[in-house]
Amino acid sequence: MTLKVNPYFTQPDIVVLENLIQDVKHEIRGEPGVQDEKSTPELIESCSDRVVGELEHDKLSISQLQSYNDPGSADFTPTIFTSWDDKDIPEFLNRYVCKPYAQMAMRIVRHPTDVVFLSHILQYMIINLGSAAWLYYRFSYLHGIAHTVYTTWCVGSFTLMMHNHIHNNGVLARNWAWLDFSFPYVLEPLMGHTWDSYYYHHVKHHHVESNGPEDLSSTIRYQRDDIFHFLHYYGRFLLFIWVELPLYFVKKRKPNLALRACLSELASYAFYYYMTMLNPKASTFVLLLPFAIMRFALMVGNWGQHALVDEVDPKSDFRTSITMIDVMSNRVCFNDGYHTAHHLNPRRHWRDHPVHFLKSKEAYRTGRALVFHEIDWFMMTVKLLQKDYMYLADRLVPIGDQIGMSQKELADMLRTKTRIFTEEDIQKKFK
Repeated sequence: MTLKVNPYFTQPDIVVLENLIQDVKHEIRGEPGVQDEKSTPELIESCSDRVVGELEHDKLSISQLQSYNDPGSADFTPTIFTSWDDKDIPEFLNRYVCKPYAQMAMRIVRHPTDVVFLSHILQYMIINLGSAAWLYYRFSYLHGIAHTVYTTWCVGSFTLMMHNHIHNNGVLARNWAWLDFSFPYVLEPLMGHTWDSYYYHHVKHHHVESNGPEDLSSTIRYQRDDIFHFLHYYGRFLLFIWVELPLYFVKKRKPNLALRACLSELASYAFYYYMTMLNPKASTFVLLLPFAIMRFALMVGNWGQHALVDEVDPKSDFRTSITMIDVMSNRVCFNDGYHTAHHLNPRRHWRDHPVHFLKSKEAYRTGRALVFHEIDWFMMTVKLLQKDYMYLADRLVPIGDQIGMSQKELADMLRTKTRIFTEEDIQKKFK
């Protein structure tokens, strides 16, 4: 197994992967698995912000990552686009277009790093909304197909922009609160989301239950390398989440959340129905197909994020989710690959994930976490359903006591993480 750095990775991902390659090369395992009341991975992680690194390559990597996020550093660069970094933009365009735009945009976004969020809001409001309006005015099948294809290409970035929005009560500066509040209600139906459902399901439910037995999107009751189990998982979410989520809130004695979740979902369906009656052809390509595609994408993503669940300690965030150092999840979807870090602190800023990961390496080693490279959530799900564990083992970045294991040993280890949890198992593991 050879770890290779993809030059299209984001610069922080390149720093992180090169750092981990040094650990593998020099067989730096830390003290994985040695746990007592004073050295649980959760406790180590909670103190990690004070870590500067003991080894020289750790100090250098952490310092480099911190400089990328420090507006006072010469290395600081705001994220303007997802597809290109500052170095990839021609000098003329960078100097006379991108940098002036970034200076203006930094007064509108909440964090100076997040110019990209304004870029995406403008993109969707101009292109996606404009295209949708034209389809209702003058429909053609060619335009409809092109619109749905383009929307499908956009939904990952939009959803993860909304992911930051719902976890941090917005992404724009306070004096732009009116736009921060309103743009989701305009764009969500166009991108396959029902109004506010992502917030109620993801923030108020999924992060509370964290893939446990009461999580409606939990994977633990499924054999996670079985395609029929996945189809059941997707079908249940597609057809019944509109009633199961409000009932969950009722069960948890949160009637206000139950009512709001139910009304927002039903209001979205009523809007779809009205628009379909108004123009069935345009609505099919603008609203209905993106809805079906988005629901499928959400389940593919969540399955990949929580398919590899530790059979010994499935309650640990280190063992029920994984970390991706890849292209799509981190470049296009705002470091969504650092999923373990996100579950450890859902409000952590997306650009802080790489440096936090390196500072927390000892916690990840002790927690026997899983780290992959050069594979995104979609391919993770595909390869699991193909039972191609050798492929996954080749994409695993060994940390801790995984260093030195053969590819077959890693594949056999990963296979144990997809086994279905019986109700008896759940009673024992989730007391």
